[in-house]
Amino acid sequence: MLRNALLYLSSQPRVFNFVRHNGMAKSFAGRFVAGETLDTALAAVKQLNAKGITASLDLLGESVHNEAEARESARHYIDILDRIRENGLDANVSVKLTAMGLDLSEDVCVANMQDILERAREYDTFVRLDMEGSDYTQKTLDLFYERLYPSFRGNVGIVLQSYLYRTQADVEQANTAGARVRICKGAYKEPGTVAFPDKKDVDEAYVRAMHCLMIDGHYPGIATHDEAIVRDAKQFARENSIANDRFEFQMLYGVRRDLQEQLVREGYRMRVYVPFGTQWYPYLMRRLAERPANMAFITGNVLKEMVGRRRQ
Repeated sequence: MLRNALLYLSSQPRVFNFVRHNGMAKSFAGRFVAGETLDTALAAVKQLNAKGITASLDLLGESVHNEAEARESARHYIDILDRIRENGLDANVSVKLTAMGLDLSEDVCVANMQDILERAREYDTFVRLDMEGSDYTQKTLDLFYERLYPSFRGNVGIVLQSYLYRTQADVEQANTAGARVRICKGAYKEPGTVAFPDKKDVDEAYVRAMHCLMIDGHYPGIATHDEAIVRDAKQFARENSIANDRFEFQMLYGVRRDLQEQLVREGYRMRVYVPFGTQWYPYLMRRLAERPANMAFITGNVLKEMVGRRRQ
């Protein structure tokens, strides 16, 4: 119930307008979001690089309302790639296709992505297409395989979500194509008709997909904070003579920093997903939904401020 409530709140703009101006809420968000500007995000990446950790930058914000907004979003990503290059940072970018205009027109979206990928190819870097809700899964994969991947094989990859029933087949398709995959569990609210409702089943599907990617995939990103799954990945790699440079672990900014640094010390590759921007509220609420215990902190402080305002 709490998870469903948090996912509902993530889509409520009135709540966002209040939370964004709440000092304690912004302070809490700062643990999971690297500020609202590119400068703060680049500073966070620099700190991660100093610890031997690479990064993937994501400018928060999803669906746009017109072509001008979509082009502006693409321009921002090109600027991010430029700034990463200028600062000599070890980072790539993650992009949501709805931010590139997918809801407006596939052609608009493709044109914007091609501009970004041309710059990525110029810099010999990488762009990950983030996966959104299940309504976008097939659209995203069709656009990826048919219109982007053929021209930018070395510069673009996708994300697959283990909570969807279809994902094992999607993993096998990606392996056959030689496409780079980030495997995650999934953070959107999905109906039981398309996704496993029980965590146990999601975890088991994740491990199956992970094993398949580690054996037959092309440098998969193992995106998890689950220590049991991390241990399984390490053991599976040892048992199958999979070198540490054939895959990387991926985690979210501000989550399990201790485990991130431990894996680096052990000789594994680690990449941290670094979100930033003014539209951090929906992202934060999805993170809280993944771990509802975090809600106690933010709720308590927001309520205190609201009570204080009423007393003034």
